[in-house]
Amino acid sequence: MAEKIKVLISEEEVNERIEALGKKISEDYAGKQIHLICVLKGGVFFMCELAKRITIPVSMDFMSVSSYGDGTSSSGVVKIAKDLDESLEGKEVIVVEDIIDSGRTLSYLLEILKKRGPKSMGLCTLLDKPDRRVKDVKVDYVGFEIPDEFVVGYGLDYAQKYRNLPYIGVVEGVE
Repeated sequence: MAEKIKVLISEEEVNERIEALGKKISEDYAGKQIHLICVLKGGVFFMCELAKRITIPVSMDFMSVSSYGDGTSSSGVVKIAKDLDESLEGKEVIVVEDIIDSGRTLSYLLEILKKRGPKSMGLCTLLDKPDRRVKDVKVDYVGFEIPDEFVVGYGLDYAQKYRNLPYIGVVEGVE
């Protein structure tokens, strides 16, 4: 059976929420420069749109970590595939994620990054699935809290497909 995508959060709703997040971050860090760390691959769509809506100086870096195999659930094994290019020493850092699920990956990642001497560290996610949380992770900025469904779009994929959808959809028809 071929999968179908049902719209969960419209493109308009996503854009409005990212606008609000950008405004809030700009207010919270007024007079400062922030360093955004994108967790690849899924976070890149969200981080680029978020950065455009932040009105204070922004620098960016990218990191690729994963606790997923080829399946749809966390394996609990975290792997760093690409580390940061820049030092975090003394920087106001915000880690940007597409989705927080079990929290295993982020819990591990945040511990590593805190040891690198940032002045402060925040966490911003487009989507949060608190019902799936296994590790406690403090999230400073949340786009949307969503139910425990398999979602795609805005950077999130199913078998490397659907990342480019401009909305958040639920995958139906997946065995």
